Amino acid sequence: MPDILDQFLENIKNASWLEYIAVVAGILSVWFSKKENILVYPVGLINTIIYVYLSFDSELIGEASVNFYYTVVSIYGWYIWAKKDTKSQPVLHITFSNREQLRNQFLFFGFLYIIIFAALTWLKHAFYPGVIPWADAFASASAFTGMWLMARKKVESWYWWIVTNIASVPLFFVKGLVLTSVYYFILLILAVFGLMEWRRKAKSFQG
Repeated sequence: MPDILDQFLENIKNASWLEYIAVVAGILSVWFSKKENILVYPVGLINTIIYVYLSFDSELIGEASVNFYYTVVSIYGWYIWAKKDTKSQPVLHITFSNREQLRNQFLFFGFLYIIIFAALTWLKHAFYPGVIPWADAFASASAFTGMWLMARKKVESWYWWIVTNIASVPLFFVKGLVLTSVYYFILLILAVFGLMEWRRKAKSFQG
């Protein structure tokens, strides 16, 4: 146990300044998301752009694609969250998904998992031997789904974030990005509270 703790602390100590900035920005972004604050997007862009670089550097190609996707969808989400009606109220409100939307979420996830897994398997043999296709694809597909649903202010986005965070903790740990692994554990806790907060707001909006 002492050896594991020493290795853990050493890895935290050796984390790059870029990783520290990305972690702080990511935690702040999730906090703003929980509060339904539009700052989630500009702060989140700092996180995603840095993690595109860090993920490529660690041969987490799926995660790199996720963070590139985050960057694009963040711009879309920023735009749609900022839209106001004639009374200067947000056009988009936090709501629950209906049955058809739930079905489409799982179809979207399944389709992405197959595509990402196939692409990563090819990349593993061709260019990146350190790739872990099944784990990276799972975390990536769930994150793609969660990000899109968050942009649309759907409560279910938090369930996908919880799944993503659970999958990402061990994935980044085995790649030596221990600080990022801890970061995803913190995000997991925040996601649980975010889910509770958005459920409350959705019920209030419906009622």
